[in-house]
Amino acid sequence: MLPSQLSSGDIIADRRADYAKMLAESGEPASAAELMEQALELTPGWAAGWFTLATYREKAGNTQGAIEALNQVLALDTDDIFGARLKLAVLGAAEMPDQPPSRYVERLFDDYADRFETSLVEKLGYSVPQKLAALIAGTTSIPPHFRLAVDLGCGTGLFGPEIRARVDRLEGFDLSKGMLAKAADKGVYDNLGQADLSLPPPSSGIFDDGLARGRANLIAAADVLMYLGNLESVMTIVAELAASSAVFAFSVEDAEEGEGYLLRDSLRFAHSEAYVGATLAAHGFVVRNLVRSVIRMDAGKPVHGFLFITQKSV
Repeated sequence: MLPSQLSSGDIIADRRADYAKMLAESGEPASAAELMEQALELTPGWAAGWFTLATYREKAGNTQGAIEALNQVLALDTDDIFGARLKLAVLGAAEMPDQPPSRYVERLFDDYADRFETSLVEKLGYSVPQKLAALIAGTTSIPPHFRLAVDLGCGTGLFGPEIRARVDRLEGFDLSKGMLAKAADKGVYDNLGQADLSLPPPSSGIFDDGLARGRANLIAAADVLMYLGNLESVMTIVAELAASSAVFAFSVEDAEEGEGYLLRDSLRFAHSEAYVGATLAAHGFVVRNLVRSVIRMDAGKPVHGFLFITQKSV
């Protein structure tokens, strides 16, 4: 159950949900689903409970039952903080959205903030910030030092320490306030702010508080674009942020096929090299370096992606 939605408000329903979780963890998802159904008979308005039921039903092989539960989630939660539409798309019951709901991404990382670095770095072998910083340093056609760098989707601030020595000023932006609080604790950012990269520049928050357009010499997005299918909004933001000849360094998961992007079972988007390249060119960026690399592990398997070093054409 999600940390922000632990209780249904009914003691008996919560107890049944707890037993259901125990059954699911012991490899009995069908029995877990039956107990969750009983809990939801007592609390039919519990959106998180319906989402959990969908998870159990899917694991038990009851795809249609999972779809029905997810549709119930959407009926109760119009903001879709659980990402039910994304899951329906993965199950083939809805069209793939261009982007995930902002409230889903915000809630996901607010709930994940306290354990983010332990889970991602220590357990999943995540090393994109270090790899991206090394690639920036190793690309001979770009400057060795930057006046102002902007870390888009900065999260807990893993990229900041990797680049701090090479920049005069460092700004970080993220949708999750929980993540921003963790980044602030590192003490390496000169400015941190909340922003939504799925929105066009006037609404994104990147230019609030009088922050200028065209101010950044380096823009980074480490493990961020996986939460944005269509990259048009974020590339518009990047283009407006970028000073002349600015560097844009980022990672994407490799779609491995096609010329667009796709939604994976992880509810993360993967992008083709061709799609990213065309989007960059449309916004005036030239690829200076490109490396295919393992981004992290998922269920014991490597997730492959691309690390891009690009530069705004003069």
